[in-house]
Amino acid sequence: DFHEWIGDGWAVLFSHPKDFTPVCTTELGYMARIQPEFEKRNTKIIGLSIDPLDDHHVWIKDVEEVGSTTVNYPVIADTDLSIAKLYNMF
Repeated sequence: DFHEWIGDGWAVLFSHPKDFTPVCTTELGYMARIQPEFEKRNTKIIGLSIDPLDDHHVWIKDVEEVGSTTVNYPVIADTDLSIAKLYNMF
C-alpha cells in the first residue's frame, strides 16, 4: 500500500516514460545523488516506468554506472499504465 510505505512523512512519485533512454537514465541518477536531501526532509522518493521489473534491474545498473551513484529507491513497473492513469501522469 502506497500510503503505508510513505508512513509519517512525505513522498515524491516521479514518472519516466521508458527505461534505457538517455534523459531518464541521467534523471534517475540525479535523484539517487540528491536522495539524502529528501531524507533530511522526511521524504521518500519512488520512480515509475512502463517497462517490466526485469528491465528495471538491468537499467538500474546502467543508471548507477552513468551517474556514478547507487540507486536506493524503488522504481515501479507500471506495465499496464494503471498507476500512470490513476494519477493523470500523461
